[in-house]
Amino acid sequence: MAPFDKHNSLKHLPGVDHLLDLAKKDDRFIGIPRSVILDALRKTLDHIRQDILADIETSTDHDTILLAANILAKEKIRPRLVPVINATGVVLHTNLGRSLLCEDALNNIRTIAQSYSNLELKIETGKRGIRYEAVDDLICELTGAQSAIVVNNNAGAVLLALNTIAKDTQVVVSRGELVEIGGSFRVPDVMAKSGCILKEVGTTNRTHLRDYADAVSDSTGLFLKVHASNYKIEGFTASVDLKDLVLLGKNKNIPVMEDLGSGTLIDFSKYGLPLEPTIADSVRTGADIITFSGDKLLGGPQAGIIVGQKKTIDLIKKNPLTRALRIDKLTLAALESTLKLYRDEDTAIQKIPTLRMLTIPFKDICKKADQLFKIIKEALGDLADIEVAHLNSRPGGGSFPELNLATQCITIKPKNISVSKLEMHMRLSTPSIIGRIEDNKYILDPRTIQDGQETVISSTLAKLLVKK
Repeated sequence: MAPFDKHNSLKHLPGVDHLLDLAKKDDRFIGIPRSVILDALRKTLDHIRQDILADIETSTDHDTILLAANILAKEKIRPRLVPVINATGVVLHTNLGRSLLCEDALNNIRTIAQSYSNLELKIETGKRGIRYEAVDDLICELTGAQSAIVVNNNAGAVLLALNTIAKDTQVVVSRGELVEIGGSFRVPDVMAKSGCILKEVGTTNRTHLRDYADAVSDSTGLFLKVHASNYKIEGFTASVDLKDLVLLGKNKNIPVMEDLGSGTLIDFSKYGLPLEPTIADSVRTGADIITFSGDKLLGGPQAGIIVGQKKTIDLIKKNPLTRALRIDKLTLAALESTLKLYRDEDTAIQKIPTLRMLTIPFKDICKKADQLFKIIKEALGDLADIEVAHLNSRPGGGSFPELNLATQCITIKPKNISVSKLEMHMRLSTPSIIGRIEDNKYILDPRTIQDGQETVISSTLAKLLVKK
């Protein structure tokens, strides 16, 4: 065999223009933009050139180069945000996008997206309107609040409210409520960015009304209560009810704000879940401002909703930060359609995926598990040990901390690969299937598996576990 001649190899490297002409006639490149093809060819040639210079024997065959460039080009145009199948049993899975939108919301998004709309136009007068009016009245109707405004998320809502009401003043908050939210963001950090001054009272586990009263000074601008939606303190504890804090605020002439986090419009205790204060409950206390998320227990799009006293909401609407935090027309379209369903609770439970998954009766979960078991068993045969097991689902998304939802799952222990490899291959499949591992078994929870996804799961499992 002749020794590797890198100078000869470099000499025979084809030019980019010649390869581009070949790619135009190659069906593998159909639908790929010219700029992407050109970039892929240049990168492929550069890699080959570096290998040759490093004395690594490399093919300069045209088809080999085109194949490598095609792989690069397809990777370049591959969508980065893709649908996945959530088989984890975590309903509000933050990493997987939290709430699924209902059909009404999806239809309204399409309607508004493909046409002009009266986003900021009063059709009756022909004059400029305010985008929030699309949902203001609806939110007030459902919560009993005097006024409302919607921004991009709940952290934004808290930031905006604090900046409007309490900038350069002390905000009194229980030490036990200085929580950390998603992505390592903490309530004290959001407060600092809003321009207010944190005044901690009480201890981690016990805070009394007198702690708030004793903290009042000429610099006090707000009492803040943060609802424990994503954590739970048990044992020797004490906290102050919102209604008592509101009474103290009225006596001291200090406004009161509550950050509900995962606000809900329905009483989940009727469906066997723990009692969570509804948004209407908080409004009835007379609190000046209440903030909550649109994409958690509400089951809508990502949004931060602020409700409360009209005079305070009016001030918030005039804050220049409101424009920086405002939501777009598609979010408004989705939110309006979702909120309308709450006019009838049974309809909301039936149509809003988050509510349906959280409140599904155990007997119905068992039926879904039995159906999934039969489909998978038929597809896999004796390729794996397959069982139905009593396990737990989780609400997720910082809602109902420590709550376990009784469920029935499919457990799979493959015979020809490890459980960890099965989980990896399922995750890397198309579509990606996200399960979980417990007790060295691969777990599929039917609570979060949507109708029609069962066959995709079973066929993917079969392809992965077929014996070579």
